[in-house]
Amino acid sequence: MSSRFFRRYQLYFILALFVFILLGCVFVFIYYVPARASLLYGPPAKILTISERIEYSTRLLSHGDELTTPLDVNGVERPFRVEPGESVSSIAVRLESEFFISGADAFLDYAVYTGIDLTIQSGDFKLSPAQSIIDIAQTLQKFSPTDATLVILPGWRMEEIAASLPTSGLSITPEDFLSAGSAAPQVLDFASPASMEGFFFPDSYTLPRETTLDQLLDVIGRNFAAKLTTDLQNGFAAQNLTIYEAVTLASIVQREAVHAEEGPLIASVYLNRIAIGMKLDADPTVQYALGYQFDTGSWWKSPLSLSDLEVISPYNTYLNNGLPPTPISNPGIEALTAVAFPQESPYYFFRAACDGSGYHVFAGTFEEQVANGCP
Repeated sequence: MSSRFFRRYQLYFILALFVFILLGCVFVFIYYVPARASLLYGPPAKILTISERIEYSTRLLSHGDELTTPLDVNGVERPFRVEPGESVSSIAVRLESEFFISGADAFLDYAVYTGIDLTIQSGDFKLSPAQSIIDIAQTLQKFSPTDATLVILPGWRMEEIAASLPTSGLSITPEDFLSAGSAAPQVLDFASPASMEGFFFPDSYTLPRETTLDQLLDVIGRNFAAKLTTDLQNGFAAQNLTIYEAVTLASIVQREAVHAEEGPLIASVYLNRIAIGMKLDADPTVQYALGYQFDTGSWWKSPLSLSDLEVISPYNTYLNNGLPPTPISNPGIEALTAVAFPQESPYYFFRAACDGSGYHVFAGTFEEQVANGCP
């Protein structure tokens, strides 16, 4: 009995020991390994599943010092280009083949673990084998270190462009931009000396990060001048408009035309009004006069109230005849073309369609305009 009991006890002990060891292994892999990896390399990407966190934590720890040790401490900085849409595995292989890093696998594992594989930017970079794999991976996720990109959207006013500067990569302050933009550069010798508003041609501008304010304004001004073709200028002249007047009208058309294909018809309405000395009654000019709306965080109040239409301002075309004193936004090529080549029409009125589509209904008389009102 005692011998049999002893053997049974030994079996229980072995089983208990096996379970203990198994639980220990589970603890190591579920808790210790991820915790150790997080301590050394930072927290894992949130999109990783629990099993993926364990897997990539294990992989990182297996690389030892490779992630933090540069390939060549005396290495010099060299250019490296990440192509648009290039996979992180391709980037890793090229980094190794071009002798920036010691191992593509280590780079790839770190990129996936941290989520950098999803944030690596395309563009031109300066890298060095004196950087560790971690340093290089973190550098590649930053927005292009050699270029900055300023995007100007059609219909933006100068203040909206200024507000986008801090995220462009350019070291130009919004305040300096607004101050300098109040006078047109020499390249726009046809523009009003009062403001460059209207001549910040909507486009994507990729520039060196060290670009100065004067250089930026010059590039934008030259871009506008390049887009101002002979055909456009002849079109403006055919409408009896100077270039400045045409840009001013196009800035209104840009804000009115939710759908670009309506631009030529909207332009015709305003040109018909100008031809008979009728006030423009353009909502965007009132929005421009009202300025920034703190309650909505917008420069363009919508909808306007009846009292808004009475705001005292030279930009209020409900109270003042003719065009406003300056452009109210920066029109794109579609709006400029609409003014140069408007659609012939008998219309003097238009209003938003009642279906919320952004399109408009047009009328030749005020009575028709009233009849087009929404029920």
